[in-house]
Amino acid sequence: MQIGPYTLANNVFAAPMAGVTDRPYRRLCRALGAGYAVGEMAASDPRLWNSIKTARRIDHRGEPGPKAVQIAGADPAMMAEAARFNVDRGAQIIDINMGCPAKKVCAVAAGSALMGDESLALRIIDAVARAVPVPVTVKMRTGIEPSHRNAVVLARGAQQAGAAMLVVHGRTRRCGFTGSAEYDTIAAVKAAVSVPVVANGDIDTPHKAQAVLQATGADAVMVGRAALGRPWIFREITHYLQTGVLRAGPTVAELRTLLGAHLREHYAFYGEHTGVRTARKHVGWYLGTIAGGVDFLRDFHRIDDPEGQLAALDRFFERIDPAGTDGRGLSAAADDGPAANDMLYERRRLA
Repeated sequence: MQIGPYTLANNVFAAPMAGVTDRPYRRLCRALGAGYAVGEMAASDPRLWNSIKTARRIDHRGEPGPKAVQIAGADPAMMAEAARFNVDRGAQIIDINMGCPAKKVCAVAAGSALMGDESLALRIIDAVARAVPVPVTVKMRTGIEPSHRNAVVLARGAQQAGAAMLVVHGRTRRCGFTGSAEYDTIAAVKAAVSVPVVANGDIDTPHKAQAVLQATGADAVMVGRAALGRPWIFREITHYLQTGVLRAGPTVAELRTLLGAHLREHYAFYGEHTGVRTARKHVGWYLGTIAGGVDFLRDFHRIDDPEGQLAALDRFFERIDPAGTDGRGLSAAADDGPAANDMLYERRRLA
């Protein structure tokens, strides 16, 4: 799998998710098998570049390459300047956000709202591609609403404007994250362009990843919500695509080690005050489906210091079987039908 001059380890990618895919999480996903991970959305408005929030979102120190920064905005000149700003600070790939359905993003004509103004969307891609000497990619949806899916038209224009790769989420802006992703439009995009196309949306098991690749002809898959609390899903999918054999998830003992390491890097990245508070959602995703996890989280979320959180987790793990409870370890998602997957999605729904 190639993006411009960069050869990726595999074709299983970690999706950018605001408030989730920070540097510690991206590093973890890469260590657990993701061939590529995109940073969470950063604003193109230069007035925000010196804010702590934006500074953290574009911080890729110590991260394996290629380092990808996603930018969002609705002004071509401002987006081009944001791309230059990030490349000057080490970004090796610039990703343009044309897929976020959040109201606060679409309200300023950015994110997936750009799919409703194809001319503006293409001017942005062209301006960014001309501004920087690195690959420019685009993450989009299938259209504005189910009755107006224009991803194929926009994809053709994006390629002509200089996009090096396209990621397509199989829902429209109006759909948000409701219902099921559809892959026919992604297949049509793949057939319409020559640049790599990545399929995204509802890819939550190794079997689903393989099925989506076969159905769409896409070059890669991108996993988002299904990786919340289950970052080892990347190695499970990669292993299955390469061997046809399902890989067991980590044991409880492995989860204990992984979670502890994740939290320590998380605290170091955010500092004690913010780190403790933002760690709570990750711990909730990790432990929400483990027996006794929900009861544990009620008390855990009241702890306000790193040492207390780590000590509480040690006590929790001491009480459960270190080999796991089902003989298979903790799999990324049960491969036994849509009902199990729906349950996992409901738990992992982003606020």
